[in-house]
Amino acid sequence: MFVRKEKYNLLTKSIDKLTYSLNKSRFIELSELLGNWKEIILKNFFSGIFKGVGIGIGFTIITAVLLYILQRIVKLNIPIIGQYISDIVEIVETYQKK
Repeated sequence: MFVRKEKYNLLTKSIDKLTYSLNKSRFIELSELLGNWKEIILKNFFSGIFKGVGIGIGFTIITAVLLYILQRIVKLNIPIIGQYISDIVEIVETYQKK
């Protein structure tokens, strides 16, 4: 009788561990999702849209910060950097004329 109860407790603990692991890894949700292809398509579609918008916003913010820093550097009128930037501007202007 005692051996049977011990096996029952061991089995119960194993089932609890398995349930915890499945819930933690969201395996049940994934298996349900695989059966519904329309939901997969919608989730991937919206995920792609949000990633694209996020990349666009992030790139815009980083570019604005870099331009702001470059404007501050040009206003400092440091000889080497100012000359380098003016050379770049001249090169761009000569290629635009051609």
